[in-house]
Amino acid sequence: MKTWTRMALLALPVLGVSSMASAQPIPLTDFDKAFRDPAANPPVRSADVQAVRPANVAPVSTPVVQPLPPLFPEVQTWSVADAQALLEVVEAIGTEGLDSRDYQPDVLRAALNAGPGAGLDEAASTSFTWLVEDLRDGRTPMDARKQWFVIDPDADRMLTGTLMNEALTTHDVAGVLASLNPTHPDYAALKQALATASDTKQRAMIRANMDRWRWLARDLGSQYLLTNVPEYQLRLTVNDKIIRTYKTIVGKPGRTATPQLAETVEGVVFNPTWTVPQSIVKGEGLGAKVLKNPSWARNAGYKATVADNGFVTVVQQPGPTNSLGVMKLDMPNPHAIFLHDTPSRGLFGQEARALSHGCIRTERALELAMTVAILGQGASKDETVAISKSGKYTRVPVKKTMPVYITYFTMARDINGELKSFEDIYGRDAPVLAALDAPRVANRARSTGEKAVEIIDDLQT
Repeated sequence: MKTWTRMALLALPVLGVSSMASAQPIPLTDFDKAFRDPAANPPVRSADVQAVRPANVAPVSTPVVQPLPPLFPEVQTWSVADAQALLEVVEAIGTEGLDSRDYQPDVLRAALNAGPGAGLDEAASTSFTWLVEDLRDGRTPMDARKQWFVIDPDADRMLTGTLMNEALTTHDVAGVLASLNPTHPDYAALKQALATASDTKQRAMIRANMDRWRWLARDLGSQYLLTNVPEYQLRLTVNDKIIRTYKTIVGKPGRTATPQLAETVEGVVFNPTWTVPQSIVKGEGLGAKVLKNPSWARNAGYKATVADNGFVTVVQQPGPTNSLGVMKLDMPNPHAIFLHDTPSRGLFGQEARALSHGCIRTERALELAMTVAILGQGASKDETVAISKSGKYTRVPVKKTMPVYITYFTMARDINGELKSFEDIYGRDAPVLAALDAPRVANRARSTGEKAVEIIDDLQT
């Protein structure tokens, strides 16, 4: 068992986690007691806070330069037996939600009938390459993946020429291609549903969501956070098993819709401050109100700063009314999207929760923050409780970073493991469905051409 797994198993029971498979909220009895009993949790000291910050340690060795993998040609030599095995994969590829016609079965069949030679090598290499690209990277071109800013690393990790060489060397064409399929349990559930679905519309939705799994890295990591925006749920996952789930509030449809990202939690911010956007400071007159009513501003936690040129900045200080609540997860990205708490916790009782201006607000946020800090080896349970009680802005860097996947599946397993459909709140299904029905696009871009729009969450909802 890996080190981090042992830590997860040791740390989570401290927070009240009774079962790896449980998806019920963590009982907060221990936290409540610590907050109410100073003797059980003494005041945080500056030395304690510093202890959770990584020391600046100089490297003790030079990096090892890994040799580059060998490069293989785009067209390789195929035997009749290997090409026949490839044709069988093409003819059965519908089980993976793809269309066999995209991979030139007629051309490959004709080349097989002609026997070994340059024609067979060309036809088989082309069919194999296209299969690899679609199984590994996804069939949907980037312009149909609306607000999809995830960069899939698989094309760099699993080079097409290397895979072809492996298939021809081992004579296991089917096995090499099957190794590209997503390993997440949700993909297997969708594949199973596709095998029994007869309704054309349902089959199309299953295929679209199977393809969305290919847009992500095949290996999501052994420990990660994943939120499915249309489901309004966040999962803390270890070895593809859900450890904890949290209701979420996501962006409203339109300009403030939550984009799809794959980012990394680098730290946990307890008792965050909130720099108020100028759309509120100036546009709604908050800056003038804070300057004219210092008593009101103090009670609301606002502090205003006036620059020499008259520019007014307003920052809301940590406290019970802070718009970010008691925590946020620090996950730097050009969209300024992050996971955070909210003082408006009653909104989690609503069924439809597309209410924010882009960021993701999480239920039981303090529990999540403490869990991430502990699993990330940034702080102990006692330290996180003390820091959160201090009322002071404190960023706890984590030694073991955690991936965060902000995804968009309209058909997926819910938090109880049941395959369900979710409302397409942002209208992102139609372009995917259209792309899957259209002819296959060759030489597809690996990254989106859409611009990253910095989301300014005014937190008024």
